[in-house]
Amino acid sequence: MSVARPILAVVGPTASGKSELGIVLAELFDGEIVNCDSVQLYRGLYIGTAKVPAEKRRGIAHHLIDVLEPTEHFTAGEYARRALAVIKAIEARGKLVLLVGGTGFYIRALRQPLFPAPPTDLALRERLQRLLERRGPEHLHRLLKRVDPAAAARIHPRDWSRTTRALEYFFQTGRRISDAQRERPAPPSLAHRLYLIALDPPREELYRRINRRAEEMFARGWVEEVQALLRSGVPETAKALQAHGYRRILQYLRGEISLARAMQLTQRDVRHYAKRQLTWFRREPNVLWFYGFGDDPDVQRAVIRMIRARWDLPMREGVLAEVENPCAGG
Repeated sequence: MSVARPILAVVGPTASGKSELGIVLAELFDGEIVNCDSVQLYRGLYIGTAKVPAEKRRGIAHHLIDVLEPTEHFTAGEYARRALAVIKAIEARGKLVLLVGGTGFYIRALRQPLFPAPPTDLALRERLQRLLERRGPEHLHRLLKRVDPAAAARIHPRDWSRTTRALEYFFQTGRRISDAQRERPAPPSLAHRLYLIALDPPREELYRRINRRAEEMFARGWVEEVQALLRSGVPETAKALQAHGYRRILQYLRGEISLARAMQLTQRDVRHYAKRQLTWFRREPNVLWFYGFGDDPDVQRAVIRMIRARWDLPMREGVLAEVENPCAGG
């Protein structure tokens, strides 16, 4: 009995080495990468999104990167539709599909199509964002608990992104999102072939990497990148500029906080986000966990051996000996 060819998703918290592992796997198993990071979709956002520069992709095709203007709103449902079309095209070429990124909601949307949702009301989103900044995610969650207790019960009180989405749906439609979610269509046929290769690095080292990466991004001109976007006509309320770091830099540019405080808040926000990402992926099905960073050769070899044992995917000639005996040749 033949084993169905998998669709693999390299997931995990931010700064865990997903991009490096994805490129290694694509090289060895003749694959192409499909971005699964909600902010890397946007053009003009480079420093704060940790996109792999084209010259460092080692010839591996990357899809769904730099496909949107910063002013465009993009839902998980739209991502799923685009990603499904890309996945079908990659498999038609006989290549392995490797989704790479940490936006768990996008992975879930691929497995289970979302119900129709109204276009985003930017004014409403801005009001909720201001409320979030003034009173914190728990306040938004308490508000959701009043209008949609079932949805609130499934969302962590600090998960402001999902809480905001549920509140937006209620205030725009007058319906509870928990009721609408029961109207989802059937999953696509490829859903059963989707497996998550999840990275779970040591927490203290992950947080050190997050802090260090934020410092490097500010040093490389992150503030100047945001200023250039604003000069080009991108409004502060643009969806893309609500991402971690970008919204703190906007606060700095408005004179609300110091540059040092903007960096501290960015580091804190991203650490909290990384924790939520791990919690999210632990609730997902078909997850294969690896404890370490994706740029660690030992982790890479463990993932490669698992893929070969589970699906017997062909590797490039000469690679197997290198994986099984990494010390060969000195």
